[in-house]
Amino acid sequence: MNEASAAAPARIEAGTPEFRRTNVAVFFCGFAIFAILYCPQPVLPLFAAEFGVTPAESSIAVSITAIVMAVSMLFASSVSEAVGRKVMMLGSLIASSALTLALWAAPGWDSVIWLRALAGLALSGAPAVTLAYLGEEMAPKAVAGAVGLYIGGSALGGMSGRLAAALVSDFGADLGSWRFAMACIGIAGLICAAFFWRLLPPSRHFRARELRFGGLSRSMLKLLATPAIFLLVLAGFCMLGSFMTLYNYLGFRLQEEPFGLGPGLAGLVFLTYPLGSLGSAWLGALASKRGRGPVLTGCSVAMLMGLAMMTPDSLPMIVAGLSLLTFSFFGAHAICAGWAPAAASADKAQASSLYLLLYYVGGGVAGSVGGIFWASHRWNGVALFSGLIMTGVLAVSLALSRISQAR
Repeated sequence: MNEASAAAPARIEAGTPEFRRTNVAVFFCGFAIFAILYCPQPVLPLFAAEFGVTPAESSIAVSITAIVMAVSMLFASSVSEAVGRKVMMLGSLIASSALTLALWAAPGWDSVIWLRALAGLALSGAPAVTLAYLGEEMAPKAVAGAVGLYIGGSALGGMSGRLAAALVSDFGADLGSWRFAMACIGIAGLICAAFFWRLLPPSRHFRARELRFGGLSRSMLKLLATPAIFLLVLAGFCMLGSFMTLYNYLGFRLQEEPFGLGPGLAGLVFLTYPLGSLGSAWLGALASKRGRGPVLTGCSVAMLMGLAMMTPDSLPMIVAGLSLLTFSFFGAHAICAGWAPAAASADKAQASSLYLLLYYVGGGVAGSVGGIFWASHRWNGVALFSGLIMTGVLAVSLALSRISQAR
């Protein structure tokens, strides 16, 4: 062993106390990020009622956060190169939690939108940097397990944030309804930040670099010129666009006749979310055996079948259809997210960033545009709009299958 390698700090190995602490820390990080990102979704009808906005306008409370976060993520990694990984992640969690807590006192709709936009900016510092930290500090064989815990925390946080907001707003009406719910989510985020800071080992392999953004746009344009990456980016845009549209307006549907459910009971549909974790794991593994293209095509067909099952005014059918759709959606997302860097001959990290950028922008844009269809034709309009976008995913998956076969 030479002198340089002997002096290098050891990486975190699987099974060690540091490994367990890191896993718990990144779990809390993922949980907080996605709880904060999606927590307003079940209370959109309450926003519309209190502030006198349309369903489409109320959905901006979710869309603006996703879009700002997606764009800011492109630059957050570069900022972390200068300020440090752990500091960047902690600042992201504290700032986004505090901004969510501040929704308690929002005097009007404009204030809600500004706070949610700033939360998106703050959130960008965590997902953009967490994977970089794990890649730097963990031993190669330990990275996959830690990433799995982060994704698991993300899925649980997305479900818990939605479900908690729905239940607290329903049963905490005397305390301010949705305002009390947002305050609870903000406090939970601050608690997660405290555990994160206490548990995450300090960076030992990070080396600060000069802050630079040059060449980013050139790299992105070059990647978009690659047919497979262009199609994958388009698939991501359409997938989250159709998925977020359905989740945004399903609460409106369930709180109207013939269902007439309160926010808490309507929010129970988010219990289908853990199926997404199963879908991403099982379908991702299936894609490695049977090929990404065919499995992605199957996921697209299953999403359309799930949407069709949600058409009748039958609560069991809606839950069954949503379960199938959620399982298939997360499987498709896992396939595309892994395919994007694999399809890039160089700049693989930028390929992943580009995919996630259009993924979240698609969810934000389509999630709000879907409100126009809700206003004109209620659920049938939303289902038609979402179905057309899903058909686009199917067309893209078939095109990707042809490209992969040609190779």
